[in-house]
Amino acid sequence: MKTEFIKSKNRLNLTTGDSLRIAREMLGLSQNDLSKLAKIPQSTISAIESNKVSLGVERAKKLALVLNIHPAVILFPNWDFKKVA
Repeated sequence: MKTEFIKSKNRLNLTTGDSLRIAREMLGLSQNDLSKLAKIPQSTISAIESNKVSLGVERAKKLALVLNIHPAVILFPNWDFKKVA
């Protein structure tokens, strides 16, 4: 018997700031910890997470390296490749 699964609907619309905060919290890091590791001021990390400042590619690279994730995870949290293809 083959079981069919129904894909759940995306109920969240994450921002880059949300994505950064989630990745940081999953590792148990404070903004201060991330600031020291990525060499980015804590105030900048706070502003990014609050969506007051644009993340930018270079900052995304630094943060992703520290968080051990691909920069696209932070930059494009709602990417749907099916809509592009």
